[in-house]
Amino acid sequence: MNAAAIEGGRRERAKQDKHERIFSAAQALFAEHGFERVTTQQIADRADVGTGTLFRYATTKGELFLMVYNARFTAAVDGGALAARRHTDVVDAVHALVEPVLTWSRSLGGSADYQRELLFGPPGERYRDEGLAVVADLQARIAGLLLADRPSPDPDTLREAARAARSVFAVLNLLLVEPLNDLHTGDDPSAELHAQVAQIVRGFQAAASLRG
Repeated sequence: MNAAAIEGGRRERAKQDKHERIFSAAQALFAEHGFERVTTQQIADRADVGTGTLFRYATTKGELFLMVYNARFTAAVDGGALAARRHTDVVDAVHALVEPVLTWSRSLGGSADYQRELLFGPPGERYRDEGLAVVADLQARIAGLLLADRPSPDPDTLREAARAARSVFAVLNLLLVEPLNDLHTGDDPSAELHAQVAQIVRGFQAAASLRG
């Protein structure tokens, strides 16, 4: 290995080390204090990097928050995908896919902040794009479950499956922010998620059956 390759390897390891320190610092501080009460200077200090270095990895506090929560979101979706394989009923499979997102988000807090940064953050930011890609992947997985027993769906059925998947995701988002308001406070969130998923899935199935 030549000197340039060795030096390049060192730089890459140093870059990865700084990324891991920044991620760990941001994750700990957001968990301890919440999004609003954490500053980028606090994250830089705990990660033992300068603010200039910090902003080379994430340009805003919102992006740092997305960096942390995207990892959790991805893990929840992956766990849900494994759980969905254990179900043959479509309603149960879709519920199993999305329920882990509801569970981790409500247990850890910060879901409203994550939704705000993800949906309304500056366009083109790395971690916002990454989070939106996880959303798109989740919706594609939902649509795939809806179409599992339809090996050759027509274009209208494909569009309806995508629309139903977006509806499931919209329900999930509403349930995530319920702790912040006084609506439906007595409902069991997982049971309500299952009931609304069932309503959407059965509606999709009925419409698809009418088209033959």
